[in-house]
Amino acid sequence: MAEEPTPPDPATLSFEDALRALEQIVRRLESGDVPLDESISLYAQGEELRKRCTERLQAAEARIARLTVDASGAVTGAQPFGAD
Repeated sequence: MAEEPTPPDPATLSFEDALRALEQIVRRLESGDVPLDESISLYAQGEELRKRCTERLQAAEARIARLTVDASGAVTGAQPFGAD
């Protein structure tokens, strides 16, 4: 039996690469053609990728600032994402 290649470390993947890898795992699991032991392994890999994607999104949100402008349209300040 051929040995499956070792998946990349989720911490080294960009958000986009992690999301693509997660989508591939979901497709394989949804196909129903994966043996139980491999399904469990894929699920664990998917969970790590999901965590990585969530962390990256939260980091991006923390960096986004909502700009405030005056009546003339000049930027007068910025507030953190989600601040009211």
